[in-house]
Amino acid sequence: QVQLVESGGGLVQPGGSLSLSCAASRFTLDSYSIGWFRQAPGKEREGVACISTTDGTAYNTNIVKGRFTIFRDNAKNTVYLHMNNLKPEDTAVYFCARRLGDCSISAPSFGSWGQGTQVTVSS
Repeated sequence: QVQLVESGGGLVQPGGSLSLSCAASRFTLDSYSIGWFRQAPGKEREGVACISTTDGTAYNTNIVKGRFTIFRDNAKNTVYLHMNNLKPEDTAVYFCARRLGDCSISAPSFGSWGQGTQVTVSS
């Protein structure tokens, strides 16, 4: 069964950094665009960043504002989301998912969702 597994979440103080991982099993990540999304309690899931098969990237600039970087390591079949200068409003469950074709930050166009990893930004 195709699977994406997120990891790397945790509790971090405001201004801190975290790196999230999205590891794939039973398929090759570089054949798909991979997106990172997040969902805070009581809010809709929103797109954060995406990386395409050609390493093109797209970011939700309303959220990221230069603080996050998405990149992939094909040898490890993993996509990463490095997050700097974290803020309390970044607190959410972060998910990764895949889609065929170009990048997007629109959640409905993605599938094979992972189970998510919790990121909590608090002092």
